[in-house]
Amino acid sequence: SLDGHLRAHATDTGQVIWDFDTANQFRTVNGVEGRGGSINGPGPTVVDGMVYVVSGYGSFGFMPGNVLLAFGVED
Repeated sequence: SLDGHLRAHATDTGQVIWDFDTANQFRTVNGVEGRGGSINGPGPTVVDGMVYVVSGYGSFGFMPGNVLLAFGVED
């Protein structure tokens, strides 16, 4: 969403069951800090049990940033 949050909703009620604020600083795989921001454009991509989302959209006054976030389920 444009507020930088990635949310999961219950399929039966639409209630938010998970919320992650991407508009934060993140330590990246190459050790350089990155910053997330607004989410706009293509939605999250799911591949092999991982969810990938790009965060940061500075056009038209929204929150800039530039990170690719990856979410997985712990074993």
